[in-house]
Formats: sequence, structure tokens, C-alpha cells
Amino acid sequence: MLEGFVNWPDEFAAKYRELGYWRGETLGTMLRTRAEETPDRCAVIDGERAWTYRELEQRSARLAAGLRRLGIARGQRVLVQLPNMAEFLSLCFALFRIGAIPVLALPAHRVTEIVHLTDLSESVAYVVADLHLGFDYRTLARTIRERCPSVRHVLVAGDAQEFTSLGELEAHAPDDQETEPDPSDVALLLLSGGTTGAPKLIPRTHDDYLCNIRLATEAAGFHAQTRYLVSLPIEHNFALGCPGALGCLYAGGTVVLCRDPSPETAFGLIEREAITATALIPPLVLLWLEAVEWSTENLSSLQLLQAGGARLKAETAARVRGTLGCTLQQVYGMAEGLLNFTGINESDSVVFETQGRPMAVHDEVRIVDANDHEVADGEIGELHVRGPYTIRGYYRAEAHNRLAFTSDGFYRSGDLVRRLPSGHLVVEGRSKDVINRGGDKVPVEEIENYLLSHPCIRDVALIGIPDDAMGERTCACIIARDVPPTLAELNTHLRSIGVAAFKLLDRAVVLESFPKTPLGKVNKRELAARIVHPPRSSS
Repeated sequence: MLEGFVNWPDEFAAKYRELGYWRGETLGTMLRTRAEETPDRCAVIDGERAWTYRELEQRSARLAAGLRRLGIARGQRVLVQLPNMAEFLSLCFALFRIGAIPVLALPAHRVTEIVHLTDLSESVAYVVADLHLGFDYRTLARTIRERCPSVRHVLVAGDAQEFTSLGELEAHAPDDQETEPDPSDVALLLLSGGTTGAPKLIPRTHDDYLCNIRLATEAAGFHAQTRYLVSLPIEHNFALGCPGALGCLYAGGTVVLCRDPSPETAFGLIEREAITATALIPPLVLLWLEAVEWSTENLSSLQLLQAGGARLKAETAARVRGTLGCTLQQVYGMAEGLLNFTGINESDSVVFETQGRPMAVHDEVRIVDANDHEVADGEIGELHVRGPYTIRGYYRAEAHNRLAFTSDGFYRSGDLVRRLPSGHLVVEGRSKDVINRGGDKVPVEEIENYLLSHPCIRDVALIGIPDDAMGERTCACIIARDVPPTLAELNTHLRSIGVAAFKLLDRAVVLESFPKTPLGKVNKRELAARIVHPPRSSS
């Protein structure tokens, strides 16, 4: 058992096995099964490279042997920061085979996030691409080697320079040392959106994540003819397993990797590879809807567009079929577990105006008020959930877990929702202090602390302000010491600390004071209202 992992109580684990949610399979077994059933079917397309299921399985087996020769073993953690490239899949399946645990970082993360994740996970290896979108990850890797003593190996997809090449590791012949990990073992560590301080790590087992993948695959209607375009970063739970790339492989379909989600890149791939399904966050849905007006590519193969990561406005949802010519499916969930889908054949009103229903019969949902009392259907409250694929605790976060989970094991999502009599959920906002910036979660406390280290700032309150494209944008409300810093100076300060680009400020406002609650805390609701609707001058 991985130290720091909070397992399901025995009675719940037994129930989920008896009900067929947990089937005693591993993610490595999933790929081997597909490779045996359809060895010559195309599994992965990455640019000009196309791997069959047999080739993906063989590459993973050889890479697993190479990783073992480095000393990477069952239960050890490996920090993976790769863009959407075929090596991500061969590496993850290699780690699944040997029982090592990939820790999935986003390509946008920089020194601050990577050091935190490496130290928290005690990763023994760090895997990067050589270059992506003009950024040299080998330079970042050198910093990580200096600052993180647990990292013994840096593995690079591409020109490795002084580090170890993934391609060279893959040259090893498969060995006979394989021992199948237990299905109840932790398979991977996903990142939380982060609401207080740095991101938390979400442990997903082979049992529960395969349950997640299987049910999501059924909800999305994926099958062997599905051709899924990975438009979002593949490390995102949405693009990875909801049903995402892993769900497409589970169904025996073809995964097509897209290096960036811009219409200029994605539309060409949709036409060339006859893409049938993809997933986007709301700002990208808007961008695609606008771009299709001037695009010349043929998008007629696209049958399903999933929208998730943030609430999609009903007005935008209503434009999808007429503009892109495909079915819209709203997906609402969290990397911690619970997933909700609108049905493929549900009415327009349901698809446009709700975020779907829980995908498992045994997903237990409570919607509660500030005192944890359940509210009636139609009333807004915080969503609490437990079930066969919802975690019971963050990894190595004992103190935080006492706040994030109820005494009887329900996860406090922090999302404000209301439930319709049909069981569909409508997302109304957040109760936790996090800004949902186009699907990227910006932890308020973390950024406030970084801003307070600027010498010109006496106090700061970070708020989210509504935005049609991004859902929310970040605005730093500042009380200055003397000369107020500019927005550019504040973002330069954040960059110097090494925060990810999506956490940079969109706006900064200088104030003389903050409105306070009766308890003396900053009243961010009133503060946001003042920024969005400033009072008129009396002159």
C-alpha cells in the first residue's frame, strides 16, 4: 500500500467489486487485451507517426524493460510533463506495467509547480520533451535536478543532451521480470485544481480509474470506429479518461494527438484524420464557433463535441449543432471523481441548460447548505459526493483531508449546484476560493501570497471577474505601499517566481481599502461587484 494513500473502507471496496464497478483489471492489462484482440488496428496517430495496438503494446513493453534497468520499480513515482505526443501513452503504459506511478504535470507548469509536485511525490524521475512551443524543458530539468534531491533520472523525448533519451530506453528488449501490479494499487496521480496553496495530488487506482474510463466510454458512446482528437493537454483528466484518450483505447478506437487546440491546427486534423469526437473547454468552444465561419476545412466527420472544465453558457451551447454540425455533450466533473454527462439523445433544453447527471447509479450525491444540511431539489448548495470512482483523500495531505472530506467519506467539491427533479445538475459557481479561468483553476491563496512578496504591495485580494470568453478572469485588487505597481510589473514578479503562465494576472486595480465582512474578513463578493459595476462619480 502506498504510504499517504487513503483507501476506500473495506465494506465499500467489497460492495463496488460485488456490483461490478471494480473488475480486478489493470490499465496495463487493458492495453494488452486490445492488442491481442485487434493487433493491426491503428491505436495512435501523432503527426506522420501511426502506431497499431500491437506497436503501442510492444513499445510500452520495451520501455518498461528500460525503466527497470534504470532501477524504477513498483510504487515509485515518476513526474511526467509531456505535451500531446505518442510517447506520453507508451510511457504511461510502461509505468502501469511495472507498477510505477506517473505524476501528471501540465506542459504550462514551471519551476514553482514542478518543484512542489516533485517534492510532494518524491519522484525518482522527471520526464520532459526537449522543446515545445518554443520552451526548452531541458533547462527546467536542470533546475529541478539541482533543487529536488529525489530525482535520480531525467528522461527526454527528443534531443536529450546530457540526460537519458526515452528512445534509447525503448531500444531494450522486453524482459521476463514483469509482475502485474495489484488492481487496488495507485495507478496514477492527477493534479487537483488547487484551492488553498499549491496543487494537491489525486491518487487514482487501477480499479477505480478503469471504472471511470469504462462508464465514461459508455456515456459518450465511444466504440471501435471512434477517432478521438486530443485537443486539450492529455494530462488533464477530461482529455485523459472522461473518456478521453484512454477511453478511446478502451473502446478499441484511434487516438489522434493535437499539439495545440487552435482552429488552424485542429480543423486540419479533423478533416485529414476523419475525427469523430473531441473535447473542449468553453473558451475554445467559442473560438471554434467563430473560426468555422472562415475555415475551409471539411468538418463533416465530427459527430460529438464534449464541453467541460467550466460551465458552458446556454447561448453558446445552442450554436454548436448548427455551426459545427455535431452533437454537443456537456460534461461536468472533477479529477477527484464524480462525472456527469448529458445524454447523447436528450432534449435540447437539457443539453443546453444543465451539466448532466452522475454516470453511475451508485454515485451518492448530497447538496448541502453552509451547515451541511441537505437542501431541496432546485435550491443551490455545495455538492458533496462519494462513490466507486471518487477518492477518499488526497495523497499525503492528512490535515487538508480533514477539511475536504466529511466524516462519512463524502468529498466536499466546493462547487455550488442545484439539482433538478430529473437528477440533472446545474452548476452555479464555487464556494471555494479558486478562480476558474477558462478551465484552468487559479488558486487564490497561492497567488495572493506571491503578490504580497512584492515590495510595493501592502495588501492584496485576488478575485475572479466574469468574462464571456474565459468564464472568469483574474483581477488583483491592491493596496499599495507607495508607488503602485503596474500590471506588467506584477506579472514580471510572478514570472520571476516561476508560476505557470495561466496564473498570471489579467487585470490589476489599486484601491485605498477593501470592504469587510462583519467578522473583519475581506468581502470579496462586494469587492467583485464594485470592480464589475463601479459606482458612478457624484460630480
